[in-house]
Amino acid sequence: MSTRILQWLSLVGIIWLQSINGTNSNFPAYSSQLKQLLSISQVELNNLAFASDAGKLFGCFAGIASLYLPLWLVLIIGSTLGLIGYGVQYLFLTNQISSLSYGHIFLLTVIAGNSICWINTVCYVIAIRNFPSNRQIVVGLTTSYVGLSAKIYTDIVDAKFSSSPTERAKAYLLLNSILPVIICVIASPLARVVDVKSSRNMGVGFITMFVITIATGVYAVFSSLEFMSSKLSSMSNAIGIFVFLLAPIAIPVVEKIMEVVRKLNIKTEMKVYDFTVEDNEGAERMESGVKEREASEEVHEVCAKEEIGVKVMLTRLDFWLYFFVYFFGATLGLVFLNNLGQIAESRGYSGTSTLVSLSSSFGFFGRLMPSLMDYFFSRTKQMISRPATIVALMAPTAGAFFLLTNSTDLSLHISSAIIGVCSGAITSIAVSTTTELFGTKNFSVNHNVVVANIPIGSFLFGYLAACLYRKEGNGHGKCMGMDCYKYTFIIWGSLCIFGTFLAIVLYARIRKFYRQKV
Repeated sequence: MSTRILQWLSLVGIIWLQSINGTNSNFPAYSSQLKQLLSISQVELNNLAFASDAGKLFGCFAGIASLYLPLWLVLIIGSTLGLIGYGVQYLFLTNQISSLSYGHIFLLTVIAGNSICWINTVCYVIAIRNFPSNRQIVVGLTTSYVGLSAKIYTDIVDAKFSSSPTERAKAYLLLNSILPVIICVIASPLARVVDVKSSRNMGVGFITMFVITIATGVYAVFSSLEFMSSKLSSMSNAIGIFVFLLAPIAIPVVEKIMEVVRKLNIKTEMKVYDFTVEDNEGAERMESGVKEREASEEVHEVCAKEEIGVKVMLTRLDFWLYFFVYFFGATLGLVFLNNLGQIAESRGYSGTSTLVSLSSSFGFFGRLMPSLMDYFFSRTKQMISRPATIVALMAPTAGAFFLLTNSTDLSLHISSAIIGVCSGAITSIAVSTTTELFGTKNFSVNHNVVVANIPIGSFLFGYLAACLYRKEGNGHGKCMGMDCYKYTFIIWGSLCIFGTFLAIVLYARIRKFYRQKV
């Protein structure tokens, strides 16, 4: 196969891996049932949500492993960790294992959360190495599919498992354990590093991929809305999303067909041509034009501010500004989504699965937006500042938290959608921002250090929410009413506003650096 076909196949493999890699994102769909099955308090449930994110604290091991081990082996290690973490919990809930303490459940959840880092790292490394001229676009595009994970898992559970809340909770754990293993085995031959010298003439393929991706997102959003989902059977809903996930394979298939057709034409129409001086001059002009276009593309590629390792990175003010911007933005949004099941229950809203699918689908579009902007603005030889984009996303996130203090179901839906879009977009932009600020050479380790703020925020913000929940519930296990999370939303919104100011400072510093460089 040609290098170009292998590039597209690797992109398809990454998409499939990312689409099932958000195993922690479906936690809100079964958290209430898990709380009952394990007979634990709200604080203990929050600690399990933190444990899932705490696995990212050890994400640097995945980054180091990717430097020394074959990427297919890194994938197998990651999926095996998930199989152990979620699989043992499933066996316990189905009474296949007689006894597990809360401490064992906590440790298993940490292991399961860490498995995500291994698969993520492989996807990032392949995207950056196989698409050097379009790495921001490819990383953003493939990362967007993580936002669909909760939707995919929910659709499978709706289609194939009992409607009993207890059985659904067990089904989620079963799928979280085995689906990543299956997809990693299928995708590992595709998801590999290719020796790429340039990534020219891939515009049609990228436009086709964006069309497929947008169509996937539109289908995901509409099939998550109550008035649409009621018209489709659960099985039809699941089949539809899987058809869209298979659609990207059409690009390398068409490339292969065109390659075969070209070879056949060469064989059947082989002739001998005498090159005149005019032909040579035309060929030279064509070659010169190609080189000029390549040079033009290179000029507009965003260069890294500096190439540094993790030790030097930790001494930079830009790192700490960036760290806390992410902390008070995307991480805060993820904590909200982790608590979405309990938030919906406290407000008396019964459609938790629908709400999770809705936020997942909008999160998909949020993750996709930066890569769309990168691609189409690069065609016009313009680039949008990533820190400036983060500023623009932080403000509506803060507004969504304050909107949640309204008691209507509509405000819950709108806020969930806004937070899903904005936190998804910041998560996607962060990958490119890390390479822009600290370089690509040590990206796999550097970015895992950056996202270590997720478990820290998950514990602090989640623990705050759990304590206020318990206080409003007068110490009982369950709290009902708007007051359960009202003050939590006000605090989260205020912290998000503070994060917006930090993002403005970071943007000003980076803008000053590039002006001085010019």
